[in-house]
Amino acid sequence: MGAVRLRVKDMNAVYDFYTKGVGLYEINSSNGEVMLGLADHDEQGNPVERVILILEHDPELRHPSRTDAGLFHTAVLFPTKVDLSKSLVSTLNKYQELYTGAGEHLVSQAFYFADPEGNGVELYWDRPREEWTWSNGEVRMDTLYIDPIQFIRENLTEEEIVKAATSTDPLGLTGTIGHVHLQVGDTAVAQNFYVKALGFDRTLGMGNQALFVSAGGYHHHMAMNIWNSRGAGPRDKTLGLGIVNLQLPGQESIAQAADRLKFHGIKSEFDGNALRVNDPWNNTLILNPTA
Repeated sequence: MGAVRLRVKDMNAVYDFYTKGVGLYEINSSNGEVMLGLADHDEQGNPVERVILILEHDPELRHPSRTDAGLFHTAVLFPTKVDLSKSLVSTLNKYQELYTGAGEHLVSQAFYFADPEGNGVELYWDRPREEWTWSNGEVRMDTLYIDPIQFIRENLTEEEIVKAATSTDPLGLTGTIGHVHLQVGDTAVAQNFYVKALGFDRTLGMGNQALFVSAGGYHHHMAMNIWNSRGAGPRDKTLGLGIVNLQLPGQESIAQAADRLKFHGIKSEFDGNALRVNDPWNNTLILNPTA
């Protein structure tokens, strides 16, 4: 998963939430947009910076309705419970009123917030893959209760808790985008686009309520649900989700995706490097080759 672009009205409020709260830091800014990221490592183990979010200032746009198609949440994946706990302490301390819940999902442990403009945010870490349970090609997931305070105290010392809660310096976290969860109008239509046409593997279906998809045996890189948005049609341009960037292994993978989309009658645009396509609800995806 690559960076997620969000269109925002109050740049200062959203920027502060993700930096002073979640623990992202500014990597670059220009022409009304800001790139926020975290430290990470490449496949060779070398330290790199990962852009997590691109905030695009667009104050003339309206807020989407709760029942519109669009973003359900952006999920920031931390490699350890320690990093997740530090982010959780920081965000709870500064934005407790934006906390919306937690979930033991069997494959992961997650904590949820809404940013100041209502965009859903998940902070999570993955349990080791050998602890995941698969049956008939689907991964077992659930939503069980987690006490956030107990989770924090199990993973941080008192000194680390105080530092994460009060420090004005960057938290020094490592992480990346783990998955993106969308609101859609129909999960069968979502499966036709994301699985049959785009090429993701289906990893879990919850009746006609939700669909989870991934590549490479992950529990999910993307998900779609109709919990608030059953029957929603294509989106207008609003605040909230702008673009979901997907990273593919190389140009051959991009070409294969383009061929599948064309076969299914779905228009896409190739600029010589990346492939741009809209899903049935006008959520824009850009398929980029890895460096």
